[in-house]
Amino acid sequence: VSDAPIVQFSNCRILRDHQLQREDLWVREGKILNPEKLFFDEKGSADVQLDCKDSIIAPGFIDVQINGGFGVDFSLATDDFKSGIDLVSQKILSHGVTSFCPTLVTSPPSVYHQVLPQISVRNGGAHGAGILGAHLEGPFISKEKKGAHPEHCLRTFEAGAFQDLLATYGSLDCVQIVTLAPEMKRSSEVIQELTKRGICVSLGHSVANLSQAEEAVQHGATFITHLFNAMLPFHHRDPGIVGLLTSDKIPAGRRVFYGMISDGIHTNPAALRIAHRAHPKGLVLVTDAMAGMGLAPGRHTLGQQVVEIDGLNTYIAGTKTLSGSVATMDTCVRHFQEATGCSVETALEAASLHPAQLLGIEHKKGTLNYGSDADFLMLNDSLYVQATYIAGEEVWRQDVSGM
Repeated sequence: VSDAPIVQFSNCRILRDHQLQREDLWVREGKILNPEKLFFDEKGSADVQLDCKDSIIAPGFIDVQINGGFGVDFSLATDDFKSGIDLVSQKILSHGVTSFCPTLVTSPPSVYHQVLPQISVRNGGAHGAGILGAHLEGPFISKEKKGAHPEHCLRTFEAGAFQDLLATYGSLDCVQIVTLAPEMKRSSEVIQELTKRGICVSLGHSVANLSQAEEAVQHGATFITHLFNAMLPFHHRDPGIVGLLTSDKIPAGRRVFYGMISDGIHTNPAALRIAHRAHPKGLVLVTDAMAGMGLAPGRHTLGQQVVEIDGLNTYIAGTKTLSGSVATMDTCVRHFQEATGCSVETALEAASLHPAQLLGIEHKKGTLNYGSDADFLMLNDSLYVQATYIAGEEVWRQDVSGM
């Protein structure tokens, strides 16, 4: 039995088993405790009691697609890349993000070779949100649906397809997600090889039809990168990748997840509602935030491109091509709840439970189950973050004096 201090969070509503429940939350050594075991087996009690003043306590948000923020671009190989990633991981604590996948857009091989060795999987703490591994979005994507990705860096799979991918990225050591276009020749073998290594394969920036998308899922793909964006629009005779949400060709026991940028710009609220109603358990909120998030309007970068921020709109400079977002995760959660009229529980799980299930880490993140990591948020009824905790320690709190 550990003699580490036990903290009891009381006067709160905890999100557990898809419901807000009026219970206390007990934490010791960074994990969530089962109070019954504590009382009956250890005859223990709390060392510290915290009054949560009727806050909602929810699992910390997990952002599986974030390209940067606060002037830092994860797709730029700089000498101080590490301090850049540290800055972003620190700043997103105030948005309720407790772990994330730094995302690289299509880049030349030299960028992957320089940047990927500087990304390491690590736990969160007072220094910032935890890093779950990189999300490599491209360069194996479709020219027609490249979005904000630079065309001259796009690649196809040659004869030794997987070796080709390895040579491009240099290493897969810290890679958690790869987004590719499944209609590309030889993509099936690549999907199988990545899946075998425990890497999540996401379909995106693609002109795939539904049967190509279904084949990719049968080979192991489990995610769709920013649904509706950079893919063929839904068509009733061939719904394309969007059709995966209601496909009957998904292997038994498997779930397809899909990312949505719920910022009010990338997806019309009606489209958000259609997706959510069709497949609520697969929806994963992502910010797709770029370097300009948290900065003033003007010119910023996204990998090899120059982008312009105008309000919440971000375009490739001189065009009307959307390029990532400047939305924060807590804003996306609130917008999603407002647009769909879903329950508070559903909105919170789309940013916590679902991304954890996608990455296969739901036994330790994304829930407040006993034994899980004590990464959680205190929120008010309007879903504004009041405080962020990682491993049971407060890492950010709203400054009430200035409000």
